[in-house]
Amino acid sequence: MTGAKGTIGILTGGGDVPGLNPAIRAITVRALREGYRVLGIRRGWAGLIDMVPDTVADNSQHVLVLTEDIVNRAGRTGGTFLHTSRTRPSHLPRAIVPPHLRNEHDRDLNDVTSTVLENLRVLDIDFLVPIGGDDTLSYALRLHEEGVKVVAIPKTMDNDVPGTDYCIGFSTCVTRTIELTNRLRTTAGSHERFLVIEVFGRYAGYTALLPAMAGAADRCVIPEHPFHIELLAELLSQDRASNPSNYSVVLVSEGARMQEDDMTFESHEMDQYGHRRLGGVGDRVASRLKELSPRFNNGRRVNVLNQRLGYLVRCGDPDAVDSIVPMAFGNVAMDLILSDTTGRLVSVHNGVYDSVPIERVTGHKNVIDLASYYSAERLRPEYKTLTGRPLFIMTSEA
Repeated sequence: MTGAKGTIGILTGGGDVPGLNPAIRAITVRALREGYRVLGIRRGWAGLIDMVPDTVADNSQHVLVLTEDIVNRAGRTGGTFLHTSRTRPSHLPRAIVPPHLRNEHDRDLNDVTSTVLENLRVLDIDFLVPIGGDDTLSYALRLHEEGVKVVAIPKTMDNDVPGTDYCIGFSTCVTRTIELTNRLRTTAGSHERFLVIEVFGRYAGYTALLPAMAGAADRCVIPEHPFHIELLAELLSQDRASNPSNYSVVLVSEGARMQEDDMTFESHEMDQYGHRRLGGVGDRVASRLKELSPRFNNGRRVNVLNQRLGYLVRCGDPDAVDSIVPMAFGNVAMDLILSDTTGRLVSVHNGVYDSVPIERVTGHKNVIDLASYYSAERLRPEYKTLTGRPLFIMTSEA
């Protein structure tokens, strides 16, 4: 049964972050009260591929009718109750083409956009609200170009989606990084070690630099600046010597790399968006620091405590910011839908909620302005003034 004003579809794609369920709740509650029907598409774009376009088919594993009871229960929790995937309908491997489509799509990589469009029609979806990072949203742009009415919402812990100062999940990631780093200090101090902590950040170092700016670490190395490991070893040795508890801390972005070195990957396997899984740079940094430490510590080796935070910063409940911002993003999305303004990305700029053309998601990623906020010589945050800067300091585009 279609709502009096039409049907809104919501999906979440890519990695999970705290704040997705509050966003789904905000859209759903407002939409239902405005007279719309709301459908949750399960597992991101996969739900619009795997469903069978037949009115008698059981598509309950792919599509869920959303009610206030459902979203109110989920809205206080982390993750996404709609589930998620990294499925890319324009580049779908043969191995995961659903059985009912295999006769039509039998190439190594298949563009099943025609199927997605047909299923949107079958579901009577008038407006589509995808919530994701630039990979998920780049396909939302494709659908916009195909005539689908799209209003997109940005999420990623890296906070690097172009067109917005803030993405859902970023604040919780920073909060958890500070909290966990401070907890690990007790062990680092007890054993008088270097503490190396690997954090998320493929292309942008916000999740390392902001915690360091808040005092969680002595140094940080970020994707925007390839660093000399010898310099890091020297600086951490100085920090350790000046610390009464005889330890020092460095945050390492997963996309950071040493001079004349490549990014560090867990394997050669790529996802459907062409990304290899990052991970392991913290291990390499820790090993090299241990090896180099005698040079800067009177010939004595310094042992290293090495920890990858990984999913610890993306699991669990959202913090206050990632409860409030998704609520606002969901309502801005509904403002756009009610005015029939589509092809937009909900955004924040200088602390003000707004939207930009969805085409912005394929622009240059938001990265740190090194000249304004990072000392390459000291491998730590640097700034002259923060007057007039937005809440998260480095995240406003010019």
